[in-house]
Amino acid sequence: MSDSSHDVHVNLGDRSYDIHIGSGQLSQIGSILITTQPLSHAVLITDENVTEYATIVAESLAESGVNVDLLTIAAGEPSKSAAIAATLWEELLSAGADRKSMVIAVGGGVVGDLAGFIAATYARGLAFVQVPTTLLAQVDSSVGGKTAINLSSAKNMVGAFWQPETVLIDTDVLKTLSERDYISGLGEVIKYGMIQDEEFFGYLEDHVFELKARDPETLCYVISRCCRLKADVVEADERETSGRRAILNYGHTFAHALEAASGYGELMHGEAVAIGMMCAARLAESLDRIDGTVTARQHALLQAVGLPVTVPDLGIDRLVELMMHDKKVEHGQLRFILPDRIGNVELVDGVSQELIRAAWTG
Repeated sequence: MSDSSHDVHVNLGDRSYDIHIGSGQLSQIGSILITTQPLSHAVLITDENVTEYATIVAESLAESGVNVDLLTIAAGEPSKSAAIAATLWEELLSAGADRKSMVIAVGGGVVGDLAGFIAATYARGLAFVQVPTTLLAQVDSSVGGKTAINLSSAKNMVGAFWQPETVLIDTDVLKTLSERDYISGLGEVIKYGMIQDEEFFGYLEDHVFELKARDPETLCYVISRCCRLKADVVEADERETSGRRAILNYGHTFAHALEAASGYGELMHGEAVAIGMMCAARLAESLDRIDGTVTARQHALLQAVGLPVTVPDLGIDRLVELMMHDKKVEHGQLRFILPDRIGNVELVDGVSQELIRAAWTG
C-alpha cells in the first residue's frame, strides 16, 4: 500500500472513494480491492500500449480468486468512439458480465474515459476502478467520474458522470512513459497551479529540473496535490451544476478545437491544453483581467518543461467554427475560463469574435 500521506479522499457521500498514490500499486490491486468489497468477476479494459501493466493487474486479481477477462483496444483517441463502445458491450456480454462484475480501466485517459462509459452504461451501471498509467490520466482524467466518447467533430460529447470505486496510481509506470506522453501530462499539472493554487505554480517553477527528470518524490507530491485540487472542485460541483467544475476546463475551449481541427491524436491532449492556456491568457490580457507578467510566467513554465506554446497553422475560421461545438456554449455564445491572477480563474461570457480571433493569432 502507498504511503498514506500521499493518498487523497474524494468526499461524495455514498459515492466517496480513495485515490491511492505510490509505487508498487499494480501488483497489490487484488488484495486492495477484495478488502473493500466482494469481487468475483473483473473485466479489464486496456490498450495495446500497456498490456504489460494490464497483465500484472490481471495476475494480482487472479491470485486473489477473481475471475478476469482482459479486453484490449487500439491505442489512441480514435478508440473513444461509438463503434468501439458497441464492440466492448458485446464483449462484456460474451464474457458473462453481470451487475456484480467490475470494470477496471488500465491505461491513459482514452482507456479511462471509454471504460468508464462502458461501466456507466452496461447493465445500467457496473462498479468501476481506475488504474491510470499516464501522468495526464493520473493527475486529471482518472479523478472525478467524467466518462465519455467522441463524436466526429466534438470531443467528449456523449458520456455520463460515473464515479470510480477507487483510483490506484502507481508512480512506477511513469518511468517507462515516452518523453512526449510524460511532458503532455505536465500541461494539466501546470493548469492546476493556474486555476487554483499560486503556491503550487511557484513550486512547479522551482522544480522544473526534478519534473523533467521524473524525480519520484517530486512526482508523488505533484500527483497528490493535483488530485487534491481536482477533488476539491469535484466535491463542490460533482455534476457541473453550479459552474465551479467548469474551472477545470481552463484552456480547453481552445484545446478541443485544436484537437478536432488537427484530427484527434495528432496533438496530444496536454499539448493542446498548453497551447489553449496561452490563447486563454492572451484573451484575458486583452480584456484587462491580467497583465503581461501572468501570461509571461505561464509561457515560461510551459516552455521550460518542453510543452508547445504556438498555435499550429490550422486556419482561424475553422478553429473558431469548431469552438462553437464546445459544451460551455450557451444560447449560441462562447464562454471562457479566464484568469484574473495566477491561482484563480472565472467563467467569462460576452467576448467579441474579434478578441477571440486575436487570441488565436497571438
